[in-house]
Amino acid sequence: MRVAIIGGGIAGLAAAYELEKARSAGADIAYTLFESRDRLGGSLASETANGVVLERGPDSFLSEKPAGAELCRELGLGDQLVPSNDANRKTYIVVKNKLVPLPDGLMFLIPTKLVPTALTSLFSPATKIKMALELLHPPRPSENDESVAALVERHFGKEAVDRLADPLLSGIYGGDATQLSARTVLPKLVEMETQYGSLTRGMLAAHKQMRAKMAAMRAAAGNGTAGQGSAKPAGPRSIFTSLKGGMQQLVDALEARLNPEWIRKSAAVAGLLREDDSWRLQTSLGEEQYDAVILASQAFAAGKLLATTDAALADELCGIPYSSSITVNLVFDESQLGPLPDGFGFLVPAVEGRAMLACTFVHRKFAGRTPTGKAVLRAFLGGAKNEALLDQSDDVLIATVRRELSEILGTRIVGPHIPAEATQVSRWRRAMAQYAVGHQERMKRVKKRVAALPGLRLAGNAYEGIGIPDCIRTGRNAAKELVAERQLSATRS
Repeated sequence: MRVAIIGGGIAGLAAAYELEKARSAGADIAYTLFESRDRLGGSLASETANGVVLERGPDSFLSEKPAGAELCRELGLGDQLVPSNDANRKTYIVVKNKLVPLPDGLMFLIPTKLVPTALTSLFSPATKIKMALELLHPPRPSENDESVAALVERHFGKEAVDRLADPLLSGIYGGDATQLSARTVLPKLVEMETQYGSLTRGMLAAHKQMRAKMAAMRAAAGNGTAGQGSAKPAGPRSIFTSLKGGMQQLVDALEARLNPEWIRKSAAVAGLLREDDSWRLQTSLGEEQYDAVILASQAFAAGKLLATTDAALADELCGIPYSSSITVNLVFDESQLGPLPDGFGFLVPAVEGRAMLACTFVHRKFAGRTPTGKAVLRAFLGGAKNEALLDQSDDVLIATVRRELSEILGTRIVGPHIPAEATQVSRWRRAMAQYAVGHQERMKRVKKRVAALPGLRLAGNAYEGIGIPDCIRTGRNAAKELVAERQLSATRS
């Protein structure tokens, strides 16, 4: 079986790795990985400057999703995994140029502790009253999808959308809470509303169940019923996991496992057509035939390639919206900076009217990636509401970030008189898929169309999760399905 993988980001690399594993185990498989850029990895890209690990794209992945760490361990990178410093995790929201910490007891978007919520300056008295009355909401069946903003506003008010939901989701999706699908982005909250009515009561019930489960696990371990004698259960996982040398380590390790003769960089695929029992690709080197294709590019690029094969599927894929982002890394001599606030950094609501969406104090987030005495501030710009920033020069973007940091943190901290030891600007155009209202219904239609095209698979962040583990999972599953189908076909014949 000959398989073409179109797209050399983490999803395409994961698919190629899975096919290479099957080939090494004896399967009759050959694959070609096509990447239009001159490097693999997509938005995963790390560099080291002055001993500091700088990430151009994502700096970590969610620890609770196992696909990321599992792949790293398979590749021999287990000893390179670094947990986030969650003991020092504290996040602020910018409100009128002031940093307001997220109140204690906030579980994602849901306030679960009365006193911290009552005392915080993040919300007005009217919003706090609405939050208290939210406990009285009756169960509400979910019949139709709606935006995250609509869900949150109905329960906690418009201010909670502006100062909490929008900046938090912008930091994850680079999107707009008024456009994102509640069913897709916050399915647990939709379920809680159906069962409990009040999201606060639902979250408290879920937290109580989790505590009971952890207590049972500890009791089982203490009694030796967990099969480990008196061994203590592992402590809570960190929220994020990264690699000591940056996420580029994962890209490099994957590339090293693949047959270099089957990797084509700077090789865009111009056309794709289903023909009899095979797929015909138009490349810079001419036409080539393959038994199967894994489309691991952005959905709109996949849709363009499929236009002549299935116009309806192409329209669905091209209809998935995307947002762009910009990262700006600034490296300072820590001794020249004033004291930074405690914690990991801050989020900037869109209503503040700033270019920045967020800023991370990178040197505090992961141990061992920044030398002692260095401080790294990583700003995020762009998003669904400010695409025009992508066309500004590096110098303008750096100056904008420094000005806004000075206004938010104080001129004495990052004023223009303090030199930056290194700067780095990265632009990611249309890199983050947006799960708009109706996304789940769109995916049902997409899956039905794909199922009617033998040998076709989709992988990437546009379908069933935007994070690195999600991309890895969809890439590996696409390859496994093709291998299983091939083996089944061989058995029948």
